[in-house]
Amino acid sequence: MSGVLVLDHAQTRAALDPARVLDAVAEALTAISRGTVSAPPRVAAQAPAGLLGAMPAHVPGLGLGSKLVSVFAAPGRAGRSSHRGVVALFDEDDGRLLALMDAEPITAVRTAATATQGMRALARPHPRRIAVIGTGAQARAQLALLAALDGTVPVTVGARDLPRARELAALYPLATATGVEDAVRGADVVFCCTGARQPVVRRSWLAEGAHLSSVGGSQGPELDADTIRDGSLFVEWAGAATSPPPAGAHELQGLAPGRATLLGAVLDGRHPGRRTPSELTVFKSTGHAALDVAAASVVHTHARAHGTGTVMNLS
Repeated sequence: MSGVLVLDHAQTRAALDPARVLDAVAEALTAISRGTVSAPPRVAAQAPAGLLGAMPAHVPGLGLGSKLVSVFAAPGRAGRSSHRGVVALFDEDDGRLLALMDAEPITAVRTAATATQGMRALARPHPRRIAVIGTGAQARAQLALLAALDGTVPVTVGARDLPRARELAALYPLATATGVEDAVRGADVVFCCTGARQPVVRRSWLAEGAHLSSVGGSQGPELDADTIRDGSLFVEWAGAATSPPPAGAHELQGLAPGRATLLGAVLDGRHPGRRTPSELTVFKSTGHAALDVAAASVVHTHARAHGTGTVMNLS
């Protein structure tokens, strides 16, 4: 096919098959841990109300691509933000632009898939209850992925806005809605998916042996210092702790060397992950361009196989 394949929001979202994205992000995380990914720390231009970030990467076997995304606070909706942009996929052999696709569903689904891989690798088997904190696009994506994989585990949606939490909970077969603290207390797994600037989860709320995944907090810490102090920490890439925000995590600044383990090393079998049933495991996600390339490769393969999208001559 000559020309560039352009996929709109609906076409991009429809091509993000959950099982294939889970496999692709696992491959990307493993490649990061092995040092075979080429990806500089993301850069961002700051505007008064948000930022514009650029995230290029090459992942062997998955492809070459880059995401250009804006992260802006949602007007009149405290603690929420929008992520808008494009992902460009290139031919890794000759550099041709292959496809342009909507970054919003790619970001949401690849982030949920990465957090889910963290749960699979680090949480105790057979969770009795899962908590999803937040009511925005990322919380929705996480809940949708959990429902697609296994809708038999009870889920509690925790939020300050209970009407929105109930609306989101209605999308999952066994979900209820409550406040944040009540949702966290007693949960075996907690997915924290907010746009908060201050911690929304406290160490004292977390059950013994819980697994916590934090994928939000791009504008500030989503987790408190006690949780970081007590938890066994896992990240997508070493820069989550060594790079300043927005590339690194607010919570991990100044972290002692060696405190954080790469999730890909656990998936690859080179690190044991959880060592005891009572251990608190914490996966802090900052996002990584390799994950966007992984999801984009799934979208491109699906779109080519099913003949979706529009072919345009852009060069």
